[in-house]
Amino acid sequence: MKRKKFKVVTLGCRTNQYESQAYIDQLKKEGYREATSGEKADVCIVNTCTVTESADKRSRYQIRKMARDYDPKNLIVTGCLAQRAEQELKQIPGVTHTIGNNEKERLLNLVYPEQDWPEFKIDHFDAHTRAFVKIQDGCNSYCSYCVIPFVRGRSRSKKVSTIIEEIEGLVEKGFKEIVLTGINIGDFDGNENPKIFLSDLVKKIDQVQGIKRLRLSSIDPDEVDDHLLDAIVNGKNTCQSMHIVLQSGSNTVLKRMRRKYTKQDFLNTVSRLKKASPSFTFTTDVIFGFPGEDEHEFHETLSLIQQVKFAKVHFFPYSDRPKTRASRMPGKICPKLMNERKQKLQKVADETAFRTRDEYVGKTVDVLLESQGKTNPKYLMGHTDNFLPVLVPKKGRRTNDLISIVCKENTLEGLVAYGD
Repeated sequence: MKRKKFKVVTLGCRTNQYESQAYIDQLKKEGYREATSGEKADVCIVNTCTVTESADKRSRYQIRKMARDYDPKNLIVTGCLAQRAEQELKQIPGVTHTIGNNEKERLLNLVYPEQDWPEFKIDHFDAHTRAFVKIQDGCNSYCSYCVIPFVRGRSRSKKVSTIIEEIEGLVEKGFKEIVLTGINIGDFDGNENPKIFLSDLVKKIDQVQGIKRLRLSSIDPDEVDDHLLDAIVNGKNTCQSMHIVLQSGSNTVLKRMRRKYTKQDFLNTVSRLKKASPSFTFTTDVIFGFPGEDEHEFHETLSLIQQVKFAKVHFFPYSDRPKTRASRMPGKICPKLMNERKQKLQKVADETAFRTRDEYVGKTVDVLLESQGKTNPKYLMGHTDNFLPVLVPKKGRRTNDLISIVCKENTLEGLVAYGD
């Protein structure tokens, strides 16, 4: 009997990546195989993003591309753009179903109700050496620029037993690093009464036999309390690095954004973690060009980036989103100035990350090898426990190897280890 074929395309966040992998696992367990380029597919799924106008455009492009390249019997569009603009997406030629986030986990059951589908969870993570595990969905914050609460709904958490079972299965499959992800994982409550805190979950996962590394995805600085700090800094397998969301280094911009913390709160969290673990590093998100952002406010952000010395900064131009307060604010920044600020941010972020890595030249580090080096095929690229990129000579090594090696040089691409 001829096997049915599928294709899944993912845009946006790690939560979307987790959910797409769950679709892939469900389809493969039912005998489907992934369609290769030019093959006609039985089902295609596009998991969309709507966090910016650019994300909307990329999502629409991928929908049309899937319809053109795979001519599927069923072209299913889901994710945040499908939740926000269902009627618009239904008009794209080839689209057969639009399914919003509130029905995401039942997607295949809704499209193929006659079939008994496996549980919506992952037991693999294609083309990755680290596995993202979704522990929470939704957000209660309603920041002035963000459409996500409107398309993801209120915060809700998975049960601890479900999370542990999923992670144990991934570790048995050979995954050494687990990344806990969600829309706002600081809101995690274990779907229990009384609530189970994120720090409790971290401690439980840290005890899973065979796990080598445990990371958290993005979290707000005010959500790193003493209990979570203790769980991360003193865990056996917890990584000494966190993605703590900044968005702006200016208190006046943070207030207009309706963020829950101040610049001082952010710096205090960084200081507490560095004091408890001197090798701790930080990555972050920054939005530039927020309505009304003047030169002083922008330079406050540049200054804070230099002060913290982030290992990596993800920065995004402000983008009007429907229904949000910021979309109605005056003082929108012109494209020319937005581009100038982007270039300045890139320069400062690259310089500070380089200086952070410089401190590790000559030191022995543990590296989990993840992928082919971008510029040299003789090298593999991986990350240290504290999320510094390192290039390592192949020499019989493979992705997913966890090795100790001496850093000999610092380059724009990352630290470089030579020889054995």
